[in-house]
Amino acid sequence: MSQTTYESDIKTISSSEEVVFGILSDLNNLRKFQDNPQLGDKLKDIEFNTDSCNFTVEGFGKVGLQIIEREAFKSIKFESTNAPVKVNLWIQLKQVEENDTRLKLTLKAELPTMIKMMVDKKLKEGINMVADLLAKALSTPNP
Repeated sequence: MSQTTYESDIKTISSSEEVVFGILSDLNNLRKFQDNPQLGDKLKDIEFNTDSCNFTVEGFGKVGLQIIEREAFKSIKFESTNAPVKVNLWIQLKQVEENDTRLKLTLKAELPTMIKMMVDKKLKEGINMVADLLAKALSTPNP
């Protein structure tokens, strides 16, 4: 088994890091993504509370993520629960100007070689898709 790292592209959010962190650090706020058509065909049975979320991934099974660390306005770290493999996820935030925050997702997973071959491409695409969704949803529309 080897540890594999997947990183999203850096996304730009037109909002402050404080606002973005405030939303992302309470997983109840992610409910609005439940009905997103991009996720709808990939994630099912989504459940949330403040510190964790559980969902079923098409072709993979039930997975849970729990917040294990929050560093105010900078990062939120997650660890998998209920998953067949160990996964860690980091959301990193950096404000470069007022209402200009950069977001990057990093996923590290302990994947057996066979599973890695099956899910490698999907994880690479998935991490960028989630980063895109977050960036779009968290950006404040320009007046």
